[in-house]
Amino acid sequence: MRRSLSAPLSDRDRELKGRIFDIQSYSVHDGPGCRTLIFMSGCPFRCKWCCNPESFYNRQGKLYRASKCVNRADKRCTRCLEACPYGAVSDNSQDPDHPMKFDWEKCHVCTTFECVKACYDDALVTISEEYTVEQIMHILERDRHYWSGNGGVTFSGGDPMFQPEFLLAVLERCDEAYIHKAIETEASASTDVYLNVMRHMDFAFNDLKSMDTEKHREYTGMGNEQVLQNIRAFTSSNCSARLILRTPVIRGFNDTEEDFDKIGAFMREVGLNELNILPFHRLGVSKWEELSMTYAFADDKPTSPEKLESLRKVVQGHGVKCYVGSETPF
Repeated sequence: MRRSLSAPLSDRDRELKGRIFDIQSYSVHDGPGCRTLIFMSGCPFRCKWCCNPESFYNRQGKLYRASKCVNRADKRCTRCLEACPYGAVSDNSQDPDHPMKFDWEKCHVCTTFECVKACYDDALVTISEEYTVEQIMHILERDRHYWSGNGGVTFSGGDPMFQPEFLLAVLERCDEAYIHKAIETEASASTDVYLNVMRHMDFAFNDLKSMDTEKHREYTGMGNEQVLQNIRAFTSSNCSARLILRTPVIRGFNDTEEDFDKIGAFMREVGLNELNILPFHRLGVSKWEELSMTYAFADDKPTSPEKLESLRKVVQGHGVKCYVGSETPF
């Protein structure tokens, strides 16, 4: 019998809070059926192509949407400047593309966000909010009526395993409520955390960005040793989730047939037989700009169909099923 939300909460469930930067209902590309997608803050990687750079830190932050800022020559507005107690905001109205200027080192230590409260035009917005376990479960109970028979919840990020205690508490409640659970992870957590989470999962997308640890460190900020260790641990564990490895195709990082030949050989070695290749896209470039960060691939074009097909054939040569983009069968 499904546990009622009115059942008494444990002390841990009542006190725990997780930081979430987005919740999307009606997702159809992140696991079987129609799903609720929960984006959790925090990630140890700093991928240069990341489409969610606001997830890098597990703390509150803000975005500056310069296109909505009204501090222009014809309509001056400096409410955020006047509200900031740290002197982190300055008038930059001579630049129509960035009418205000921010000292982001000072912004990163702010916890009160007076500038956001002072902005009436949504040019400044906070990035994330804290949720309790109960609040997340209420959202899932609300959405489950629209999932269809094989839908559920998918935890993404960032990397959800960056907040393991909160994630595990929610997963335990999902188990009790018979909710289908999926995750999108970079698998950089400790092996104990990784396996503890994966034992709750029904489905998982697990990133494997490159077999070259030095390139992996150059482009993501960390080597791939923990990732490979966790994938190996999964294949020899009692975890029953359907695990699909996933690789984004990034120019200069992992876009050669040799790169994917190594990935295919590794998968054959550990006994995994499904890979999802993701074509490069620039969907996150505006967020990098809103965080005053430089996006390294701003001039790159989407991966060509011909390139994707050549990489697919290399992987298939190792006896691995290979899906491109949204082709993954659920």
